[in-house]
Amino acid sequence: MTPRERLTAKEVQVATLVFQGLTNRQIGKLLGSSEQVIKNHLRSTFDKLGVWSRLELAMYVASHGGKSWQPSSEANPSQPGQFSDVSVA
Repeated sequence: MTPRERLTAKEVQVATLVFQGLTNRQIGKLLGSSEQVIKNHLRSTFDKLGVWSRLELAMYVASHGGKSWQPSSEANPSQPGQFSDVSVA
């Protein structure tokens, strides 16, 4: 199992939004979660991927598909809640 296959769907979603340049506050508002919940998802994601910062996380996502990055076993763009069309005003 690769490190990214260990991530939950929410962790992948948060990581992709970090890659897109959103702050924890913006991600929380977009997903209907608190900033602390987003921080918890990021901490868990950092541990699972072996990265230490948001920059390293963004670089990891970029090197594994960027905006369309999804866990290989759960890739289904037609599912609601997918993040390929996320935009922030």
